[in-house]
Amino acid sequence: MNRPTFIDDAAFTQLLANGHCTAGGDDIDPHPVIKLFTPDAGATWLLTEIDPDDEDLGFGLCDLGLGMPELGYVRLSEIAAVRGRYGLPVERDTSFIADRPLSHFAEEARSAGRIRA
Repeated sequence: MNRPTFIDDAAFTQLLANGHCTAGGDDIDPHPVIKLFTPDAGATWLLTEIDPDDEDLGFGLCDLGLGMPELGYVRLSEIAAVRGRYGLPVERDTSFIADRPLSHFAEEARSAGRIRA
């Protein structure tokens, strides 16, 4: 699989390392590594890991802008194919630095009906 352009080498390395931890049975609650968003729609993703056996499969908090953010797996190739109403591709928020674990973002997002990051 060709890695999407919104995941640089450093982020990919960290996402994969987190994926190895959970695949090994470690119970971890990592900080999100990257925040992705649609500049012309309401979708946001906070990703914490990539499956080491399937590098197209990521895990994190997903919010498609429908008021129901949820934790789950997502195909990176599908995120890369998403376009908003003006046809703009998904972007990475390069200023995003997670200050808490994913579970905290998920709890807040469930209460607010959207990701606040």
